[in-house]
Amino acid sequence: MGLLEFIKDYFIGFLDYETPKVMVVKNKKLGVIYRGVQFFVITYFIWYVFISQKAYQDSETRPESSVYTKMKGTALQGDHVLDMVEYVRPSEGGDVISTILRRVVTHNQRQGTCAEHFTVPNANCSKDSDCILGKVDFDGNGQRTGRCVPYYNQTFKTCEIQTWCPIEDYAAIREPALAEAINFTVYIKNAIHFPKFKVLRGNIKPNKRNGQKYLNKCHYNEEKHPYCPIFRLGYIAEQAREKFSELCRTGGVIGVFINWKCDLDLDPSECKPTYSFRRLDLRKNLPSSGYNFRFAKYYSKDGEEFRTLIKAFGIRLDVIVHGHAGRFSIIPTIINTVTAMTSVGICSIICDWIMLTFIDKNAIYSDRKFDDDSKVPNPSQTFTLPTEFTIISYGSTHSDLSEGVAL
Repeated sequence: MGLLEFIKDYFIGFLDYETPKVMVVKNKKLGVIYRGVQFFVITYFIWYVFISQKAYQDSETRPESSVYTKMKGTALQGDHVLDMVEYVRPSEGGDVISTILRRVVTHNQRQGTCAEHFTVPNANCSKDSDCILGKVDFDGNGQRTGRCVPYYNQTFKTCEIQTWCPIEDYAAIREPALAEAINFTVYIKNAIHFPKFKVLRGNIKPNKRNGQKYLNKCHYNEEKHPYCPIFRLGYIAEQAREKFSELCRTGGVIGVFINWKCDLDLDPSECKPTYSFRRLDLRKNLPSSGYNFRFAKYYSKDGEEFRTLIKAFGIRLDVIVHGHAGRFSIIPTIINTVTAMTSVGICSIICDWIMLTFIDKNAIYSDRKFDDDSKVPNPSQTFTLPTEFTIISYGSTHSDLSEGVAL
């Protein structure tokens, strides 16, 4: 066959019209498979799509949300009483709040010159020429003065730097962990708005009479107090499957997930939040594991500025809000119903594949299922069908035959 004939046959075949022919196959095994697949598909759409996924509803997944947080609690550390001003950052509250569980404090720092820490690369020296004037090491604490000086009354020397002295690595004092913080409480107030449905909800149940009194004494419990958004730090660590003692040592970041899943076909009071907690930072013995930050308190003494440098280890709470709301709508109901009815057609495809591939008489079935009008036999010819066949011919005056059909 030449190229021209091939192209001609291709384009002529492209214009062919295909129409289905109804053929009833009386095969019990194939019938069981067909009805079984039908039952599975219909059950799947009814249970999963319509009941579980509520495909009959119009939904909204990007609500507007606001979060306000506040922490309370007091603890005794030595002779000092610490309150929220001492251990909470930031003080105004928001969707991120942290509490200090352990401090490393460097007292009485002031601007001046002192020896660089000996662990800084190339900081050890024996003469001034070993220290480059004006050099700043990335891992160091200040700018070098070009002098080689004794390391804080030790026998060896390091390069002198200009910085806040004494340096933290040398003079820092490690304070004990604030174990009493396990009973600190954090108040998380959340409001969520679904603009599509004009629904505004909050995680605090309105109570005009005893609302404030209730909040002063309640702690969150999923069953008993679902509308009490006050959580103990110990409870949060427990729900996140973390040891509080380990968090005191290294610090950590915990996500507080507020999930709103609202079926607005029900009463709005049924739209209430659920809470979950999960550690967010990496903690597999990595140098960057845990959570800590530094801040300083400045003061003046004899006209000179001093500061107290504090490296704080603690828990940072990141409040993350997710929302999903749905309400019945006729449009998604129609669309998903039509999709479900269309998907039932997969049953015929599967059974046709089995019939034309695995059944003993697949060659006969194939000949009877697919007709080509260019190969229609002479009307005077006859052929015999197996007894398990019934061909329903639309628009014909012929009757069903059990032994043969004359075309």
